[in-house]
Amino acid sequence: MPIVDTLEKLSSQGQLTGKRVFIRADLNVPQDDKGNITDDTRIRASVPAIVVALEAGAAVMVTSHMGRPAEGDTAPENSLASVAARLTELLGRDVRLVRNWVAGGFEVAPGQVVLLENCRVNPGEKKNSDELAQKMARLCDVYVNDAFGTAHRAEATTHGIAKYAPAVCAGPLLMAELEALRKALNQPIRPLVAIVGGSKVSTKLSILESLATKVDHLIVGGGIANTFMLAAGLRVGKSLVETGLVEDARRIIEMMDRRGASVPIPVDVICAKEFHATATATVKDAADVEPDDMILDVGPKTAAKLIEPLEDAGTIVWNGPLGVFEFDQFSNGTRALAQAIADSPAFSIAGGGDTLTAIAKFAVADRVDYISTGGGAFLEFLEGKTLPAVDILVHRAAAAQHRIAHQSR
Repeated sequence: MPIVDTLEKLSSQGQLTGKRVFIRADLNVPQDDKGNITDDTRIRASVPAIVVALEAGAAVMVTSHMGRPAEGDTAPENSLASVAARLTELLGRDVRLVRNWVAGGFEVAPGQVVLLENCRVNPGEKKNSDELAQKMARLCDVYVNDAFGTAHRAEATTHGIAKYAPAVCAGPLLMAELEALRKALNQPIRPLVAIVGGSKVSTKLSILESLATKVDHLIVGGGIANTFMLAAGLRVGKSLVETGLVEDARRIIEMMDRRGASVPIPVDVICAKEFHATATATVKDAADVEPDDMILDVGPKTAAKLIEPLEDAGTIVWNGPLGVFEFDQFSNGTRALAQAIADSPAFSIAGGGDTLTAIAKFAVADRVDYISTGGGAFLEFLEGKTLPAVDILVHRAAAAQHRIAHQSR
């Protein structure tokens, strides 16, 4: 685990009482066309950090991004107003939404919490502006990063402010995410099985390459599996596939083979002639795919083959579905996978937007050991990359320890 100060540590030391605490959370939740929140998982996951600060007697400020607005775009669909309302319900106290907050001038007393409007609309946020970061740092005594979902981005509220705030620390959600991922990848109970699904190899090529050096079984699904099928000499019809990455897929298969590990290739698939919610699903052997077929799920034989290693797994890492699970007739592969993960005695961790949607659809959330709130951060951790938002907290903690050691001489 990275050595960083934690919110709980600062609270136990009395360093939050009467202080202005700025929490960067990840409250970027899906909403319908009317602005109603359709899944409040990230909001509920952010509540513990807020409660710790409030119970310690801090004046609490919370901010997050919402969507991908352009700088200065304060359109209603980019607002955190619905999040403020939901936090009010969850906390049982008023959570006031503050707009135009960077320059300060708003009131928040100890024991109160305010929500600072969408940080992404502030000019300089995405570019990690030092000027913006310094202005935000002047608003607080303690900066808390509890937004694992944005930990892979060096932005003003995730990285820059942590350079200048008087004190910095990690929130409980961020620490829990890092601990779960460390347990899954750095010290896994073996066999270690990774499931990587999704539409394109290109978006997950480096992750697949990294995992191929670590895991005992690498299961690929979705459009990614189509590219691997092509690499294995099978036809994929008019399915989503990346022909330019066939050699990369073949290289990953060979990497696993050399280690005595495996990348199972589908032996049967579920096809349709069109991509539509009412399309007719047909089960075919993998060798019988026709030129006008679209592969939209794995077949029953393949599903059975893929879940075999999960029964004896020690650790399972899941990112991405096996097929177009949103359409019921193409959901069987992902359903079988989700159920097998839920039934497995292995330590299981899952992350990524589509994965979370599948977990909810198949009602297995209570039987997956850890569900990550991060998408991009989850993937970059799997790849072995340094997460900038965590790295700056590590540097600040190291600098503080160095000062203490120097003063004690």
